[in-house]
Amino acid sequence: MAKEGAYAGLGEFDLIERFFAPLATAPGSLALTDDAAVLKPSAGHELVLTKDMLAADVHFFASDPADLVARKALRVNLSDLAAKGARPLGYLLGLGIGGEHAKSGAAQWLTGFAAGLATDQAEFAFPLLGGDTIRSGERMVLSVTALGEVPEGHAVRRNGAKTGDLVYVSGTIGDSALGLALRLDPGLAQKLSLSPVHTEFLLNRYLLPQPRVALASAVLSHASASLDISDGLCADAGHVARHSGVDVVLDVDSVPLSEAVRAALASDPGLIAAVLTGGDDYELFVCVPPAQGQAFEADAAAAGVPVTCIGQVKSSAADKPAVHLTRGIAPFTLAGQGGFRHF
Repeated sequence: MAKEGAYAGLGEFDLIERFFAPLATAPGSLALTDDAAVLKPSAGHELVLTKDMLAADVHFFASDPADLVARKALRVNLSDLAAKGARPLGYLLGLGIGGEHAKSGAAQWLTGFAAGLATDQAEFAFPLLGGDTIRSGERMVLSVTALGEVPEGHAVRRNGAKTGDLVYVSGTIGDSALGLALRLDPGLAQKLSLSPVHTEFLLNRYLLPQPRVALASAVLSHASASLDISDGLCADAGHVARHSGVDVVLDVDSVPLSEAVRAALASDPGLIAAVLTGGDDYELFVCVPPAQGQAFEADAAAAGVPVTCIGQVKSSAADKPAVHLTRGIAPFTLAGQGGFRHF
């Protein structure tokens, strides 16, 4: 794990040894004593690699607790691995320490950050393999490269959806989008008459995603296409439609919603747009052949992950793949049917 400079009196080698070397428990990490990790996948398997970057005040708030920032950084990558049906192997961490965190509070912040990494490493068997640490100027920036493995040739991609497939999502949709809205507007909970329990639930869903790692095996066994819902339900359904060359028809009334989201919608039905297009759900969007639907549901239940069928894949008219929303049998039009955009 390469180094740069010193942080509030911590030398570069001291920083690595104190905060990160204890997390490098996999043999391939070489205990962070070299400039690279060495990793060999299991026989008959191939590697799946994914990377997500998070910047303070873009993907998380600079004031968020350090342990939760660390856990979110790992979990958004674990979600991508789960969508491919991959078993997590480990990760590389790029950490740009910036803003106030690079000053006198660096040691305290890094202590919490390392503790958050340790918590999720233990929960998901996901060790640190290596990485890089730099000073990043005005804001904190994180980059996690996650590595997993799948049986050779069996990674589930977003381009495999077929006409007739059933469309499933895990968990509930829209919680994180409303959680972010609550962070941005401190008076919103009162405007929506949300209880403290519902408010806390939504805020926590934004702060700490729940990667569906336990669903990876069912995805690998039954899915024709899969991806995680990070840009928003409609946008990610659009990714599947476009890359698979199909239409995706979703029934809005079938989309699973938490009690907290239902309470918000009862006060302001217009929030349905945020629910269906808001990002950061980190649930899985899975297309399954009809003959395997029951088996997928049974395997998901055995894994303890709720899944809901919300639509079906249809053949695309005039080679213009699209997402169509319905309510029952009636078309449903949603203004601004997009999703999160990085640029």
